[in-house]
Amino acid sequence: MAEVISILEEALYDIVQLATALMEFFGVCVLVWTALRSFWHWVKRDGHNIRLALAQGIALALEFKMGGEVLRTVVVREWSELGILGAIIVLRGLLTFLIHWEIENERKAMEQEKT
Repeated sequence: MAEVISILEEALYDIVQLATALMEFFGVCVLVWTALRSFWHWVKRDGHNIRLALAQGIALALEFKMGGEVLRTVVVREWSELGILGAIIVLRGLLTFLIHWEIENERKAMEQEKT
C-alpha cells in the first residue's frame, strides 16, 4: 500500500509541475502577445483604447501566473516554501486588484470622452 501511495504522490507531483509550467507559459504568452499588439496599435496610432487593452492583457497574464502559484501549493512540503508562495500569491493578487482598478478608471474615462 505504501508503494501505491508513493507512486501516486510522484505522479501528482509530476502533473502539478507540468500544469504549473503550462500556466506560467500561458501567462507569458498572453503578456507578450498583448504587449506586441498594443505596441503595434500605438505605432499605427489607430487605437484610442490601447491602455485598456494592455491592462486587460496584463491582468489576464497575472491570473494565469497566479493559477500556477496556487497549483504549486499542492506539492509544498515545508512551511517556509508555503510562506514564500503565499507572499507571491498576495503580491500578484494586489497587482491584479490594482490593474482591475486601473481598467475601471480607464473605462470611465473613455465613457466620459464619448459624452
